[in-house]
Amino acid sequence: MEKPVEKPARRRIIWVNVMTVLSAAILIGAEVFGAAFAGGWAIGNLFDLGPTGDLVLRALLFVLGMVVMVAFIRNARRVEPFTQR
Repeated sequence: MEKPVEKPARRRIIWVNVMTVLSAAILIGAEVFGAAFAGGWAIGNLFDLGPTGDLVLRALLFVLGMVVMVAFIRNARRVEPFTQR
């Protein structure tokens, strides 16, 4: 006798939570990347790093901003889950 095949539980997307996290990520991302750009420019000029030093510093701060945004979205998904069973 064969066992019936069990279908996996379907997950539903909770669009309200997705839109909330996406909206917050856009707002916070604009602030983080704006601060990274402005901070790189200001620190580069303060220490007279030149055009190349400015660019490198802005790139490093941009990468730091990416790390901050990934951490934000990962934590936001715990608070506002994107799917439910």
